Parts: sequence; C-alpha cells; structure tokens
Amino acid sequence: MSLMSASQLTRRQVISGGVLGMAGVSRFVGTAHAAMASGDPTVSAVAAAAPAAGRPPGQSAGTFTIGGDLIVNRMGFGAMRITGSDIWGEPKDPAEARRVLRRAVELGVNFIDTADAYGPEVSERLIAESLAPYPGGLVIATKGGLLRPSAPQWVPDGRPEHLRAACEGSLKRLKLARIDLYQLHAIDPKVPLEDSLGELARLKQEGKIRHVGVSNFTADELARARRVVPVVSVQNRYNLADRRSEEVLRVCTREGLAFIPWAPLASGSTSRLEGGGERRSDKAGALEKVAAAHGVSVMQVAIAWLLARSPAMLPIPGTSSVAHLEEDIAAARLQLAPAELAALG
Repeated sequence: MSLMSASQLTRRQVISGGVLGMAGVSRFVGTAHAAMASGDPTVSAVAAAAPAAGRPPGQSAGTFTIGGDLIVNRMGFGAMRITGSDIWGEPKDPAEARRVLRRAVELGVNFIDTADAYGPEVSERLIAESLAPYPGGLVIATKGGLLRPSAPQWVPDGRPEHLRAACEGSLKRLKLARIDLYQLHAIDPKVPLEDSLGELARLKQEGKIRHVGVSNFTADELARARRVVPVVSVQNRYNLADRRSEEVLRVCTREGLAFIPWAPLASGSTSRLEGGGERRSDKAGALEKVAAAHGVSVMQVAIAWLLARSPAMLPIPGTSSVAHLEEDIAAARLQLAPAELAALG
C-alpha cells in the first residue's frame, strides 16, 4: 500500500483495522531503533509492527513488560472518567460505565489504571463489580496519596500511615490479594518522598504490592525514589502540546521503565484541539490536518503520536462512552507516516 492510500483510510477502516502498509514499516523501524537504543528487552518492537488483522485492536501496538514480569499491551485504559462529573461521585450512567470496562477488555486492553481518588473510591469499586473475577493477564494499576475533601480539591497526603490505609482500602475495593502496580499519586510537600516510598517498599515486602510506580515526578525526584525502592513506571502529564516531562520520558526509555502519559490531548474535543498556548498554535494545525487526512479524530492521532514517540510509552486514554472507547483503542492501529510525525514534531 502506498503512503497516499494509507493516508486515505477512513475512521471505520481504522477501527475495523488490519491495513498497515509502508507507514506500518516506518513504525517498526522507529520502534525497533528506539528499543535497540535503550537496550531494553522489555519492549516488543516486532509485535508493534505485526499486521493487525485477526487481532483485537488493543493488541496492535505491541507489548511492554512492566517490572520484568507483567506483559501488557501498549494500549491501556484510564478509568478516571467512569465516575461522575469532575471525577466526583457515581457515574450518570452506571450501566454504560460497566459496559465500557468490559468492552475495553474485549478490545484487547489488559492494563487498566485507576486511583482511590477517582470518585473517590467509585472507579475502583466499578472495576471490581464489572470485571472480577479478573481474566488471566489483566493488570489493574491503582494509585494512592491524594485526598478528595470535595469535588474541586485534590490534596496530597503522603504520610506512611495514610498510604498503608489507602493501599489496604484499594485491595478490598478491587477484590485483590495483591495490587500488581501501586503508584504514589503525587508527592506530599509536607512529607519527605523517602518516607512515602519507604512505606510502599514495606507494603511490597509484605506482598500487598507487586510493583511500585510514581506519578507527577520530575527526573530528579524519580532518581531519589529509585534509591528507596525499585520503581517500574512513571505516570506524568504528557502530550503533543505539553512535553515538560520529556526528560522523564528519556529516563524511562533508557532504563526500561513504563511511561504512562495522562491527558493525551492538551484540551478540546476529540475532533478539534482547543487552547494549549504557544505549542498549540504551532502544532494544532498539523494535528488537525493529519486527522483529516486519515479520516479520524485528533484524539486518535494524538494517541498514535504517543505510541510512536517511545517504545516505553503506555497510553491510557479514558472515557465513559463505549463509542469513544472504541475510537480511542482503534488508534493502536493508526500508522503515521514519517512526514506526518515530522510535522507533529
């Protein structure tokens, strides 16, 4: 297939999938090169380039091995938005929220990220109600360390005693004996991060946590955390318009840590990027042009760009709609040509 014909794929063709062409080869070359450069055997670059026909779309971007033993597809799902508005309270349509979770698994997602602060507690409970007993190979990651006194408030609490209680609460709500990936949601400025991570290390030793991750960390903070406990992932804001975590991404790529980007689209709807400052004005036009050429949403292009950015990237787009979920996950099959990647920067 020529690059021209690849750029003319419709949104329906991307969702039903299976057509890769030369753009698929370009992703293979880029992913393989990044994997070799990082020296990271955890990344399956060949799987990322393999034809998608006959496989669920969530399996189309290859795999990443978290912590040396958790093999996950590089298209995850973020369960923040299955709660009420402002990530507060029960969802408007609980049945649809449950359908979203079940459909994500059907589409090949085997990595679901949540947090006790989402709802609060609502997201974790819905995951267990919808999916437990969990299918083999499904990894549930959650986070602790933020309190929600009210809808607009996200208050850090990194005290060891709170993190222990938060972890044990998540275990009960998720109906798990051990949490595969438990992440410190944010650093509490009133508590040394060594104290917070030290408690997670103790919970890991007790078998309540399999692996430890961090969220909203700088590269220097990540280095400090890794002196306390083995850290296998970082979850930071990262997208086309906001690349302030570029240094953290480089560390993750080099060291074989998963980089889990939140807010894959800086702002705006799934059809048009809005706001975002100077970088938005530079890149939004290119993003919308690429989306129009493929007949897909800007969200799908934003996710495809993330996947091409680094073999350590593990996107977790989230939604409360099955229709939007199917579009998001289909982005794993969207192949961007080298010229398109260059235009996006």
